[in-house]
Amino acid sequence: MRKIVSKDKPEFLKKYFWDIDFDKINLETRKIYVLKRLLEYGDENAVDWMWKNFEKRDIKNALSNFRGYSQKTANFWALILDIPRKDVLCLKKLSSKEPKIFWPY
Repeated sequence: MRKIVSKDKPEFLKKYFWDIDFDKINLETRKIYVLKRLLEYGDENAVDWMWKNFEKRDIKNALSNFRGYSQKTANFWALILDIPRKDVLCLKKLSSKEPKIFWPY
């Protein structure tokens, strides 16, 4: 198991973590959160940093087992990571066939 190369977070990543204190984020314990942000919003520099600092299996896990990605992002990364669409949780259809109406007015 490879550890994160650098515990120092480069300043250019800060813009992807607008809702938390970036300086306090622990890359080991919040790995999925970090990967989800970088997969969804990351630019070329962020993605390059991600590849150098996380294992491919962790990146695949972050995409396959968690919702919250746009369809475009999920499809793109499924192709890049060679993950069948049926194995990407956020690309699966929801279980209900019709939406339930809670307030019909």
